[in-house]
Amino acid sequence: MKQRVGLDSALTVLAPVVWGSTYLVTTQLLPPDRPLLAAAVRALPGGLILTLAGRRLPQGHWWWRILVLGALNIGVFFYLLFVAAYHLPGGVAALVGSVQPVFVLLLSALLLRTAIRGWQVWACVLGTAGVGMLVLGPEAGLDTVGVVAGLGGAVCMASGIVLTKHWGRPPGVGLLTFTGWQLAAGGLLIAPVTLLGEGLPDRVTWTNLAGFAYLSLVGALLAYAVWFRGIERLPALTVSLLGFASPLAATILGFLFLREGLTLVQGAGAVAVVTAVLLAQRSTAREARVAQGAAGTPPGSTGAAGTPIAAGTPTAAGTPPAAGTAAAAPAPGSPAGSPPATAPAHPVPPPEAGPVHPAPPTTEAGTRPAAHSPRQTTEGEQS
Repeated sequence: MKQRVGLDSALTVLAPVVWGSTYLVTTQLLPPDRPLLAAAVRALPGGLILTLAGRRLPQGHWWWRILVLGALNIGVFFYLLFVAAYHLPGGVAALVGSVQPVFVLLLSALLLRTAIRGWQVWACVLGTAGVGMLVLGPEAGLDTVGVVAGLGGAVCMASGIVLTKHWGRPPGVGLLTFTGWQLAAGGLLIAPVTLLGEGLPDRVTWTNLAGFAYLSLVGALLAYAVWFRGIERLPALTVSLLGFASPLAATILGFLFLREGLTLVQGAGAVAVVTAVLLAQRSTAREARVAQGAAGTPPGSTGAAGTPIAAGTPTAAGTPPAAGTAAAAPAPGSPAGSPPATAPAHPVPPPEAGPVHPAPPTTEAGTRPAAHSPRQTTEGEQS
């Protein structure tokens, strides 16, 4: 169980790591001052590709659910994210967005009926403090519009995570198709705003196309597929805490490729972020083991030598009973196929005058009679 949770967490954390590279790709490969265009191109092409490949559209109430999830996870979230980025320094915007796990914690308690535990609160506090140490600088400043947009983006993403966990996927719909629906819905919401607010660039280079392709295929199609997979397999808060890896990845990539400085305070922040993520992963694995053990061991059910046996475990036909146990056999005179009667744990031996039931005759001359067993005696009665 611990290995499975660790594998799911390691795969899910790839999404925020990829998202952490968005700043590097945007500044180095994309046309300048086109944030909404970057958001639209990031979501719409990958969403249309997955939707066409799946050859299936939402049905019934899933139409409005996909619109809601596409707006929360993609469309409105991207828009508020860029508004916050324009009105706040990058570090402040990242810090405001890092309160997202707190909203996930509260919404999970309301919609998913999950209890709020102490380690969850500590992980949220530790991760937010780590992000603050990673990204805050002396130029940090506050702007009302930027703070409201940042908090709105955090609420959008938190609501999208919890509702995706709460609604699940439509029956028979694959993960990639489900991802494509949301990306397409979010991209279609951003596209009109992009055309009205920014327009299209006059010139697009091959470098720009490479950047757009990375954002669409890797930053959206691949990243959101593993993100939604993680939401299905892990608790909502654990997935949200993994999002702390995004500013950590952005800081490391800036140090490696953009020659940005890395201070001791940022190093301490990185340690705090990693600790919060590991705390969530270990606590989730422990709770999953406890829940699995409680579900797989019904009270009062024991097997040979006192070994617990899950209720309803089938027994192979013809397998002799373990030592010290009695075989369950049909009651005498009952029709074939009737449920067996429960035999006592310690059968009473027959009286000294002789066996109550004679041994069945042998079918071949010279063949020794088979040893008596409760099953054979019962068959003799029925014959």
